[in-house]
Amino acid sequence: MRIALLGAESTGKTTLAAQIAAALRRDGHAVAIVPEVLREWCERERRTPRPEEHLAIAQEQERRVDAAAAAAQVVIADTTALMVAVWGGLLFEHDPLLRFALERQRGYDLTLLTGLDLPWVADGLQRDPAHAREPADTMVRELLARAGISYRVVYGTGEDRLRNALAALPDGLARRPAPPPARSGWQWTCDKCSDAACEHKLFTSLARR
Repeated sequence: MRIALLGAESTGKTTLAAQIAAALRRDGHAVAIVPEVLREWCERERRTPRPEEHLAIAQEQERRVDAAAAAAQVVIADTTALMVAVWGGLLFEHDPLLRFALERQRGYDLTLLTGLDLPWVADGLQRDPAHAREPADTMVRELLARAGISYRVVYGTGEDRLRNALAALPDGLARRPAPPPARSGWQWTCDKCSDAACEHKLFTSLARR
């Protein structure tokens, strides 16, 4: 099984990948995590790639996923070629990178998109500032929808975020963490939450597109 983690900068993809892997390993599955090749590239070169360099980075990301899939039951890709295309801004319909990225994304069994409810934290290698997270998130959603690729959005912090991610996995693949204890007393409700499309009420649950 191939699981893709997509999302804008500083939305917890790497942490979530490690948490999902740990949960699956506890259930006896052989799990491999494929780290983000673009980040590795930026650390090595000490710069962001030029437009013509993105395709090779995307191809290497997917090559490593294929190699991991040959030895593990479950592969978790800490981003995919599609995010390389988004970060590179190479989104023309006939661009080789975008065509490659969408074709590869269709081959994943599950695509998880990390929500924007976590605070943005600079780490010295960010490719985009905090205010660029929303456009990147919007573009990923639009590309997935345009290509007809199903995905789930993961919100929440700590155990809630992991619980919501595990809930998206096929039945029987992993044990679900126990739900949090019910809260008693008065709770505030957003006045937008009567709108089925409103994501305010989804910050601790999953959305399907």
